[in-house]
Parts: sequence; C-alpha cells; structure tokens
Amino acid sequence: MAVAPGEAAQAMRAILQTQYLRYLIISSWALGLLATVGVGPATLWFVVTLAAGAMRGLVEKRLGDQVGATGWGMVFPAVATATTAAWAAAPLMAWFSGAAFGQPLAIALLIAGYVLVFSQLRSSPRQAVMISSPYGVAAVVIAISLWGTPAFWSFVAIGPFTFAGMFVMVTMTMLREERIRAFQEHQAHLIEQLEAARDKANAASDAKSNFLGVISHELRTPMNGVLGAAQLLSATRLEPSQREYLSIIRNSGDNLLSLLNDILDMTKIEAGKMTFEVVDVVLEDLHRRVTGPFQAQAAAKGLDFVATFEGEVPAIVRGDPLRVCQVIHNLLSNAVKFTDTGTISYKVLCERVADRRVRFEFSVTDSGAGIAPDDLARLFQPFTQVDASSTRRFGGTGLGLTISRRMANIMGGDITVSSVLGQGSTFTFSVEAEVVEWAKLEAAAPIRAEVDSGAKLSVLVVEDHPVNRMILEAWMGSAGHISTTAENGQVAVDISLGQRFDLIVMDVNMPLMDGLTATRMIRAGDGPNAQTPIVVLSASARSEDHQAGLQAGADAYLNKPIDFTALAEVMNRVSAGREAVQALTKQGDIAAAA
Repeated sequence: MAVAPGEAAQAMRAILQTQYLRYLIISSWALGLLATVGVGPATLWFVVTLAAGAMRGLVEKRLGDQVGATGWGMVFPAVATATTAAWAAAPLMAWFSGAAFGQPLAIALLIAGYVLVFSQLRSSPRQAVMISSPYGVAAVVIAISLWGTPAFWSFVAIGPFTFAGMFVMVTMTMLREERIRAFQEHQAHLIEQLEAARDKANAASDAKSNFLGVISHELRTPMNGVLGAAQLLSATRLEPSQREYLSIIRNSGDNLLSLLNDILDMTKIEAGKMTFEVVDVVLEDLHRRVTGPFQAQAAAKGLDFVATFEGEVPAIVRGDPLRVCQVIHNLLSNAVKFTDTGTISYKVLCERVADRRVRFEFSVTDSGAGIAPDDLARLFQPFTQVDASSTRRFGGTGLGLTISRRMANIMGGDITVSSVLGQGSTFTFSVEAEVVEWAKLEAAAPIRAEVDSGAKLSVLVVEDHPVNRMILEAWMGSAGHISTTAENGQVAVDISLGQRFDLIVMDVNMPLMDGLTATRMIRAGDGPNAQTPIVVLSASARSEDHQAGLQAGADAYLNKPIDFTALAEVMNRVSAGREAVQALTKQGDIAAAA
C-alpha cells in the first residue's frame, strides 16, 4: 500500500505526540488482564508489549527527522502493525481465560484498541486500517469460537456499531482539516498580496527618494546664486535699512538651504526613523534666523512683533537648529497668518536645570480669534484645520502642527497650547539642550578674498552655471585676483594645457565633461597645471562623493552654496603647494567651515 507524503507526515506527528501515553495505557490493560488471566500471563503480556512499544518508539524517533519524506515507504506501517499484534493478544487472552468477566473485558479491549489506532491516525485512515488489522484478526478468532451459538450474532452486531463510531471520528477530522487547509491557502494568498503591496510601496518610496534627491540638487544651484549674490552685496556700501533687509534675505536663504540639505530626512518621519543632527548652535544666530522673516511679514500686515528673552540665556547650545527652526517657524507662521490686528509676541524663557543643561520654552502668542475648547482636541491631528474656511483663505494641508509636535517629541520636548476665544492663543514649544558656552561670543569678521601675503592669484573657475561663475569672478576680483572661466570640463582641460594657474576651482556636475573626469585628465598629463591645487565643488553633501573627488586628484572638496570662508582658507594655502591645501582637509578645517 503506497503512503502519501502528507498522510505519512501527519501520522508520524500524531504518533510522536502520544508515544509516552501508550505506556500508561499498556499498564492499565495489564491490570485488567491481571484480574482475569492471573499474574503470570498478565506479566508476560506486559513485558512483551512494553518491549514492542520500546522498539516502535525507537523506529519512530529515527523516522521523526524524515517527516514529510517519501523514502521510508512501508517501514513505519509494518513496525506499527507488528507492535499492534502484541496489543491484540490481550483481548484473546481475556476471552479464552474462562473468567466470569473475561469475555466482556475482551470486547472492551477490542473496541478500545480500534479507538486508540484511529484516534492517533484519524488523518490517515488507510494507515489506520492496516495498523489495526491485528484487532480484526482477534475479532475473527473470537467470532469463530462463537460459531453456532446464540452469542455469535450478538457479537457480530457490535462490528457496525464500532465502525460507525470510527467513521464519524475520521469524517469529522477530515472535514476539520479541510477547513484548516482552505484557511491556510487563503492566508497564503493574502500574504502574497501583502508582499506584492509591500514591494510596490518600497518601489514608490525609492522613486520618491530619487526624485527628492534630484530636486534637492537642482534647487541648490539657484540657491547658490541667491546666497552668493547676497554675500557680494553685503560687501558693498548699503544704507542701514538695506543692510537689514539683506540680512533677512541671507538668514531666510540659509534656512531654506538647510531644509534642502535635509529634505530626504523628512520622508523618514512617516517611518519613525527621523534622524537629528547635534551641532553647536549660537543662540543669537538662531534668534535672527527664527524671527527675521516673520518680523517683515508682521510689519507688512500692520502687526506689532515683539521678541523677548527671559532667564539665564546661554550663548551656545548643542542641538539641531534645522529642526528647532522648523518647529518655531511653523508656530510663528500660523500666528502671523491667522492674526489680522494686534501683536505677535515671541518669548524665549531659559531655565538652568544643571551646570551644562538648560530648558527652553519658545512661546508664540497672537491676538487672533482664539480656538474653542472642543477644537483643541483635534488641533494636532493630521490634515485638520480648525476653521474650514482657512483652507480657502490661506491654503495649506493641515500637517504643520502634526509634524511639529512629532519632531518636538523626538527631541524630548513637546508643544502645548492655551487659547481663549476672542483673545488669542499661545503655543509653547519646550525642549532641553546641552550648554556649550554661557558667555556671549564676539561677532564674526567679514569674509574677505584677500590673501594674507598680499599676492594676487591666477584662478581658473570651471562652472557651467553663469550666475555662479559671475559670483566667483566678482568675489575674487574684489581682492585683485585674476579669474579665467570655463563652462565645462573639456574647455577647462584645453585652457589648462596652455596657461599656468595658481588655483583651479572645479564644479563636479557639468555637461560634455564632468569635473572629476577633467581633474583626472589634468593630473594625468604633463601640462603646466599637473600639480596645481584643485578644489572641487558639488551640491552633494555625501561623504562618498567627497571621497570620489579626492580620489580623482582634487586637494579639497567644498559643498554648494560656496562657503567663502572655506575658499579663502584654501587660497591662503595655495602658495605653499598642494600638500598645504590637503592638510586643511585632513585636519577637518574645510569640513568644519563648509
């Protein structure tokens, strides 16, 4: 009889789960025989059956590692049938014992034997029929002994009753397992659908990340023109009001640039994997960066903007200025947006909680319409605005406060709100920070292009964007340096073959020939600029891109928008050769400045 792999596996699992229970049953059967056949025969049956059970258990254990395999064929059924023969001897011994209770006990043992086999192998009825065959032989022997007596037909009538019970048990088991199998198939189908949906979501996420990376790079190029022009304009003669407006442009541009540099991190909020940078933050710079744009916006609406500090204010703290600015900017933006008349109050309360620890409370108070108590509960829910008409008046998605509070929570802080209808609202962003310096720092000196030695440098500027070329030329020209420009790497290589330069400023991403290829060609040739210091520029801030630039032969790597302080440091080292410029990169001065 062939054994299907599924039935074999199910049978083996059932047997292995009950192999120790059989020894208890053997003992109970031995006690029944003891009362009918005496101590000697009962003990002999007990020992023989125990030995057969031990042999069967050993075979089952060896076959246990092969559950589901098809290589063991008839081994298990044959061993099980042989051991069942020892069990089937018990009802025969009881039947022919001559004891008053012997024949009823024999019938009970026969029925019990069938139940034991079919209960263990109810999912494999074909194996159950084969393994229980010794009980059938015993029943036939008993029936033959009753042939010609009135008890014969009574004994035969027990068969249909017994087999009907076995049939019901096997049928119910098969129906239940069919339901389980159908449920498992449905579950597997659902899992396949979920995996397909997950793969689609991952692909969409990758596409979004790639898109954000491209957009971030493309936006950095015009931002370089905006901030570079602002730096050049700051070196000219300006009226006080013009200088103040210029300061606002630079601060707003710096904030936008920081958002561009970290735009990919914003997508991690949804996944709970938002990363935060911990750097030294000058509180005075942070204050100007936060309030500058909104002072102008409030003035344009005829609102008074009042900014105050209270408590012991540190000079430098450690934290993430981008995230802090994002949170406060959202609160100030909402205050200006939803206030038509009155005052916007921005207050920073500083409380020393330890020698190197401070607690900030950034409070934004407006004199707007206020928020109803029932609306406060849903204020921080995503895609929610308290007044539906505000969407038509001001636009927006209703995500600002939700993202701000989540970011505040990640930083270990929170955002709370109190409001009175008709009197305005107060939003408070509280967070703690490590203090670097309590004392106030001196203002930084203006950035100059002059070289300390007074020498005038000859510089090759390789940049495909005309605005960037103009800014670099103008900045270097303000100190008397001579600039030659090239719009791509191929033109730069051609120019470098016929003229010696003191410094080459090389953009990375350009048409026709990129900056890294041009750098390799200049270094590989024997032209006059083979040992000229080269600084590569790129909008990418990844360390892998930095390393690729240095491996191509560059001596320093600067991020866009260009930090003229870092470029001035390089220009002061040019006269000492490539080694002096490379030393700046190894010391981390360039990275710190950029």
